[in-house]
Amino acid sequence: MLQVITAKLKLETNPEQKELLREVSLAYRDALNYTSQINFENGKSSNGTKIQKLVYQDLRSRFGLPSQMACNVPRQVGATYKGLLTKLRQNEEAIRKGRTKKRFKGWYEAPKFVSRTCNLNYLRDFTFKPNRQVSIISLQGRITINYSGYSKHLELIKSGCKIGGAKIYYSKSSKTYYLLVSCELELPELEPTELSRVVGVDVGRRFLAVTTDVQNKTQFFSGKETIHKANQYQRVRKILQRKGTRSATRRLTLVSGRERRFTADVNHQLSASVVTPNTLFGLEDLTHIRDRTKPKKRGKKASKKQRKANRKQAKWSFAELHSFIDYKAVFAGSLAIKVDANYTSKGCFKCGHVSDNNRPNKGLIFRCECCNFELHADLVAARNITLRTLLSRQDWERTGILSVCPDVSSGEAKAERLSRYSELRWSSDTSPRSTVG
Repeated sequence: MLQVITAKLKLETNPEQKELLREVSLAYRDALNYTSQINFENGKSSNGTKIQKLVYQDLRSRFGLPSQMACNVPRQVGATYKGLLTKLRQNEEAIRKGRTKKRFKGWYEAPKFVSRTCNLNYLRDFTFKPNRQVSIISLQGRITINYSGYSKHLELIKSGCKIGGAKIYYSKSSKTYYLLVSCELELPELEPTELSRVVGVDVGRRFLAVTTDVQNKTQFFSGKETIHKANQYQRVRKILQRKGTRSATRRLTLVSGRERRFTADVNHQLSASVVTPNTLFGLEDLTHIRDRTKPKKRGKKASKKQRKANRKQAKWSFAELHSFIDYKAVFAGSLAIKVDANYTSKGCFKCGHVSDNNRPNKGLIFRCECCNFELHADLVAARNITLRTLLSRQDWERTGILSVCPDVSSGEAKAERLSRYSELRWSSDTSPRSTVG
């Protein structure tokens, strides 16, 4: 099993080394913008090889980039245009289905690169040396820089793990350069018998996560603190945006970074509390969830209450939390898979009845209109996810093949899965052991 993590190394530079890194990162950024404009004028290709034929000589002579960097620039620009093309197609499909009327404007102007970053290739652009030193290429040749970082990441690099690419990153707030290194770890393959526990994880805003297993051991992780903190940041942003000065704009950048780090820290702590050894975790497949749950009214047309709800939904970092649970589970000898998210909070796991009326006023109480069963709605969703995860584990034992993510390309396959889910039933209910995180 291959697991990829990113090690963040702080480069301890002297003034001369810092200036050399500044030169190469700015030249790389200028080369990206030049290549983006040339590609925009010549057909907006997403093929890195075609773009390289247009600009390679200019990147070498005009910007002074080394040969490998001059190859990395067209690839990065091609990947950017490929992402824009994907968004354009999704936007056109959404317009055809009537989900939106807005046109995607990013495809009709050349992308502009602002961040001072630089992609590097291992053994060509950078190599590690003993005594926590790294050799990095610059416009003036190689420079050797001391580095520091998280102790576990340093041990992985020292032990000789497989190194992938890297990126030079500049932090404006601390005026420090970092090296973000991709490390590939080969972990032993897991068998179904090794995963003795099955846990379903439901994520949301009022409760960031609700987990439960087949023995009814349940955990609730409240999102009250994060919502309060998000509202504080929103008030600060509103004041600064109204002010509109250059200093207010700089302050907005600092506030956004601080909020992003706070959210990541909360998700790290939460995922660490959720993950346990020898466990198969079930996560909802929430692809395109924002399109499916798009509010009817936004902006000035929406009420104050609706705008506040829209803001909470926009700050829901479920994908980051899922990714943290995924990679931490692997290191704990566990595994995380995705299951269909359809009707998890609307379907009764006691009788199988599915209806919007099971959630009166879309509140926190689930009340089945068929069997009158009543429970916390997020716990109902977590139990339904647990049942679907248990079904995936049984299929894995029977066939020897584990599907880590449901196949959404086939409507018939999805309909068959939902039909099987509707037959699942929870055992006789006992009082769940609940702990609040």
